Amino acid sequence: YGIIEDKDLITRSAIVRNISDADIFVAKASSMSLDFVTGDYDLIHFHGRHAMERMYEREAINHGVKKIGSTRGTSSHQHSPFVVIAGKDANEDAGDCYGISFLYSGSFNCEVEKDQTDQVRLNMGVQDEMFEYVLYPESEFVAPEVVMVYAPDGFADMSHKMHDVVRYNICRGEYKTKRRPILINSWEAVYFDFNGDDIVNIAKQASELGVEMLVLDDGWFGVRNDDKSGLGDWFVNEDKMGGPMADVVKRVKDLGMKFGIWIEPEMVSEKSELFKEHPDYAFVIPGRKPVMGRSQLNLDFSRKEVVNCIFDQMTAVLDKIDVDYIKMDMNRSILNVYSMTEGIQNNGTILYKYVLGVYDFMERLQARYPKMFIEGCSGGGGRFDAGMMYYTPQIWCSDNTDALDRLQIQYGTSFGYPISAVGSHVSAVPNHQTGRITSLHTRGVVAMAGTFGYELNLGKLSEEEKEEIRSQVEEYRKFAPLIQTGLYYRLSDPSKEEYAAWAFVSEDQKEVLLNVVMQEIHGNMTVNYVNLQGLKCSAVYRDTETGKTYNGAALMEAGIPMPVEMGEFKAYQMHLVGEE
Repeated sequence: YGIIEDKDLITRSAIVRNISDADIFVAKASSMSLDFVTGDYDLIHFHGRHAMERMYEREAINHGVKKIGSTRGTSSHQHSPFVVIAGKDANEDAGDCYGISFLYSGSFNCEVEKDQTDQVRLNMGVQDEMFEYVLYPESEFVAPEVVMVYAPDGFADMSHKMHDVVRYNICRGEYKTKRRPILINSWEAVYFDFNGDDIVNIAKQASELGVEMLVLDDGWFGVRNDDKSGLGDWFVNEDKMGGPMADVVKRVKDLGMKFGIWIEPEMVSEKSELFKEHPDYAFVIPGRKPVMGRSQLNLDFSRKEVVNCIFDQMTAVLDKIDVDYIKMDMNRSILNVYSMTEGIQNNGTILYKYVLGVYDFMERLQARYPKMFIEGCSGGGGRFDAGMMYYTPQIWCSDNTDALDRLQIQYGTSFGYPISAVGSHVSAVPNHQTGRITSLHTRGVVAMAGTFGYELNLGKLSEEEKEEIRSQVEEYRKFAPLIQTGLYYRLSDPSKEEYAAWAFVSEDQKEVLLNVVMQEIHGNMTVNYVNLQGLKCSAVYRDTETGKTYNGAALMEAGIPMPVEMGEFKAYQMHLVGEE
């Protein structure tokens, strides 16, 4: 057990140690079991799918067992390893609630049961399906840690405590509290179709708008012009890049920008030199045609020699170039689980050690390049968990960059994870995932509910749009300390209301950034009033743009009216400063 008293936080883990002289097989190992002897509770969990992760769902805890979890080898797009046990009357600003977060990036299991005496029990731990951990004499199994937070004052109170423990007690490194560089990612601008000059041109256009870092996404290595080949061959395609990568990086750096690069170390393509030389490095069940995902296979990261091979390839590239940032992706679930080693096959020993292999790879990267910033990614938000945040203080929240969909994705994410961990970008319209068109302003407001950046082709923008990006970059720089470390308040449920609203409030309650997006427009539209939270009742808050003043109690009790304007998906941002 561990305790952080001022946050009402308890951590729990378990170690199973074999002190006998015989082999023991651990078939199930929860990290914690929490009993509620009295009370009537709801379970809040966050389900989803690729491109629509962490959807909020609240349901009564009834008699019987409710199970959620992942069997995909990762924490998954389908369920978050974070849940809330809430009293029936609990809401954002009142009521008992308990947040439980599993610090593990592999398959997990969460069980909630109401028994015959109306007691409630919650268990959280590694997934017991395909789990059979072999404990040889004198060996041990370490159950990953769980963080449990109690909040007597509602969901906002619980989230603030959970945000703090992730931000300050789990995240590490230079960028733990530092403002993240405003970046542009090459993916939605050029996909696989680029050369070195194209990348430098994107950087040049971005630098003129105040963007601080260029990230070169997929396609720079091996023979990689589509998603069917090249993974596992981590050497620079100099023909495609027009020369050594160091030359491209220098040209980008000469523009005054930082440089980042995309990797996917856990995967291999059948069309690759690595697979030709070491087919045994991949998860493939002998005698069966493997199930493919994105035309790729999982490498067996439970084996040290496989991790070493990929690490050596990666560092041979990274040692020669000045990289500030890595986007580490993982684009499929783990299937075909079979390790080409002696011993027992197809059991949880492999999947558990796989996760440890990933952690080892990332720990070694951090040790070798201590000033480099790593962002996690797994087809977007498929491995968005507090365990991964120990290695990556920021994770790409979802491959879905549509501003309206992101409102719901980021809403659910905010219950257990801080804004500083949420990768969020402004992308092109029509949106590449939905075809929806939203204004650049609306996309900017939504992306500012996370670490800010761009994912579009700047060459296709008008001068007016480029000027708006310059303004957005300046605004984000100004508000970044408040966004990254302020108290986050959910002011609406975007799945139920005409508008989505949220606010960042400084801990001293003297500064507020209110954000509102209108999701619906109707004839004879009624006025929506947004009620703020976390302000000083006695303070007067001044709108820094208009100079208007508002009483703190009135903003919280009566709310502030939103304009009724023609047009879809209008967004509003208001900066308020408190004066006693």
